[in-house]
Amino acid sequence: MARGCVAEYGGPMCALKHIPAIVLAAGQSSRMRGADKLMQNVDGEPLIRRQCRIARQVCERVLVALPPAPHDRYTAISGLDVTPVPVADAAEGMGASLRTAFAALPKTARAALLLLGDLPDLTQDDLNTVIQAVDLNSETLIWRGTTSDGRDGHPIIFAKPLFTQFAKLTGDHGGQSIVKSAGHRVARIALQGNRARNDLDTPEDWANWRALRD
Repeated sequence: MARGCVAEYGGPMCALKHIPAIVLAAGQSSRMRGADKLMQNVDGEPLIRRQCRIARQVCERVLVALPPAPHDRYTAISGLDVTPVPVADAAEGMGASLRTAFAALPKTARAALLLLGDLPDLTQDDLNTVIQAVDLNSETLIWRGTTSDGRDGHPIIFAKPLFTQFAKLTGDHGGQSIVKSAGHRVARIALQGNRARNDLDTPEDWANWRALRD
């Protein structure tokens, strides 16, 4: 246990150390017209590898929801200290990925960080900023990143009392219903610019993003 930790991992140092991460990377990239958005090159590495790497830099355990093998995404994350979690019914949508990944969390987890695989502007510091806002002894159930102007985004940290709700998810609506069920018990943490929401789903999105970086 980290120095200064209280029982049950209540302090911020412990929250940083013990909260596992889930990277959602089982989607079909259906709007990419044959390309795979998670295999796009971002600063010299596939996006999926980048997302897993920054998650592992702040969380001691990282689960990666993936389509059934074989798939190029498994090769892209090879050598990283992360745990692939195949989603047998990934074609169903995000609900299947969330059901499968949350069921795979360690029983000792008191919260989990959820990170979309397709947010190339999020940084390790952004993840740290959201994690450091966590207080597992408060009434708050969700901590989530927002844009600088307050629009909800990622990453999102869910406290353990919400975990059972993920087993009931279906379709492609993600965890919106679970966030709604938490009511006022949601803390929002502003991140720089649009990083918390800037997902790139089409070849045009990627071309525009690259042009702005040049």
